[in-house]
Amino acid sequence: MKTLVIGTGGREHALALQLSLEDGAEVHAAPGNPGMAVVATLHDVDPMDGAAITALATELGIDLVVVGPEAPLVAGVADPIRAAGIACFGPSRAAALLEGSKAFSKEVMGAAGVPTAGSRTCVTPDEVAAALDAFGAPYVVKDDSLAAGKGVVVTGDRGEALAHAASCDRVVVEEFLDGPEFSLFVLCDGTRGVPLLPAQDFKRIFDGGRGPNTGGMGSYSPLPWLPDDVVETVMSGVVEPTLAEMAKRGAPFVGCLYVGLAQTEQGPKVIEFNCRFGDPDIQPVLALLASPLGPLLEAAAEGDLSAVEPPTFAPGAAVSVVMASAGYPEGSSKGDVIVGTETLAKETDVEVIHAGTALTDGALVTAGGRVLAVRAVGVDVADARAKAYEGIATISFRGAQWRRDIAAEPLGVVEGAASR
Repeated sequence: MKTLVIGTGGREHALALQLSLEDGAEVHAAPGNPGMAVVATLHDVDPMDGAAITALATELGIDLVVVGPEAPLVAGVADPIRAAGIACFGPSRAAALLEGSKAFSKEVMGAAGVPTAGSRTCVTPDEVAAALDAFGAPYVVKDDSLAAGKGVVVTGDRGEALAHAASCDRVVVEEFLDGPEFSLFVLCDGTRGVPLLPAQDFKRIFDGGRGPNTGGMGSYSPLPWLPDDVVETVMSGVVEPTLAEMAKRGAPFVGCLYVGLAQTEQGPKVIEFNCRFGDPDIQPVLALLASPLGPLLEAAAEGDLSAVEPPTFAPGAAVSVVMASAGYPEGSSKGDVIVGTETLAKETDVEVIHAGTALTDGALVTAGGRVLAVRAVGVDVADARAKAYEGIATISFRGAQWRRDIAAEPLGVVEGAASR
């Protein structure tokens, strides 16, 4: 199968790597990153340019286009690809509004009867203040539009909540959902969904769940603390009614429905929907995938997941730990030389997943934000975690920062790290 992966981040590298392992695979990426260049042919095409992506896919005779990031999906790049008769894994502009607007997402959840936090959509300061009073602390304030995983503030400080709301055009204020968070990725063909393994990521920049939100500083899978029936509960109570509601609205969802959840005392409740694979939480899930990914994505894109066998997963566990650039998430250092990734190239259980990297005069350098992740597999979470941190110790660049408590919670290593 000829596949074209759109994007530049760790999610896209992990997808390209997984697809490259399959029999008869030919992987291309646009524009890609230095890590992806090892397993895919790179093309200098703007991921936001649907016409250019369609032209490239046509020229290369691509069988399947996989659009990774949320911004191109929300902008509608999948639409011209499909219009050209090319299979595309990723929702239409209309369906991607599930991530593009928190208010729309809440509207769909309400219509579908999906268990989620109570919320109010607010535009004026008075509306925000009234919503904060209604729900009380901890305050949850979300930018209605895309914010690269950093548009949410959860705080006990009313002033901070008001300030965040004031920096946004429109916000959704919600009640706080108390309980551990997890992610479930569901491959969807418009009417049916097939779940992958649940995962958990760690959003805050500092150990113990402190500091500002990031796009994610690490993740692990599977989750030994999660009840066995949760995935079935989420599929029947969340995914199936949501797919039915989107189809009813004339916007069938084709692609990955990312369901972010809190495991509350009343059961799982939805925190948010995203319209693509999460990063880094998809990384350990793909590391454990034992069956081919390409046929699943192609079947979803063509509207019939019943035509392929469901995914199977290897035993054990996987952990990814992110190394971010100096100043992240408020700022971002670029051009710092990265040393040590070549050491891990020979490891069978440990891999470097590239995200914010670039090549300058032949040297691997940082390109800002979350630079890379070290992903490891092991017999259990403890083993995979130990291997990942051993890998982290071999890599260095100026100002590198990473959390020391990724996947520590199920092992009882870190006290008070429940707020990720």
